[in-house]
Amino acid sequence: MLIRMLYVSTAVGPLTTTVTGTILRSAQAFNADNGITGVLCQGQGVWLQVLEGRRDEVNALYGRISADKRHKNVQLIAVEDITQRRYGAWAMAHVDLNDANSMLALNSSDAAFDPYAATGERVMAHIDALIGAGKVMGAPVV
Repeated sequence: MLIRMLYVSTAVGPLTTTVTGTILRSAQAFNADNGITGVLCQGQGVWLQVLEGRRDEVNALYGRISADKRHKNVQLIAVEDITQRRYGAWAMAHVDLNDANSMLALNSSDAAFDPYAATGERVMAHIDALIGAGKVMGAPVV
């Protein structure tokens, strides 16, 4: 059985390109070896990540991610059974939310987007909009 899992967390310390690069390289290698796909959005002190794969593999990875000391306030936003991967082309795509245009896409016309308060459906729609706008950076294909 395949699942899609979405979570949000807050960075502990600054989100430097070195930290992000280390996380991405590790995720891309691990995920490619374990049949996991997804997208990592980071910036403005926030991480949003979607993981797709077999339920046992994704749950085990989420357990490791939750224990990672580089972030806090890890909250599961959505989990769903799927028959098809949405991000199947990427072992782990990357979207940089520090780009001003990316942040505009995360804001509604009347209030700032808060991934901790938004529904999973709304967060997924924002991630898809960012990907559709070409905001994916250097994601190796699975």
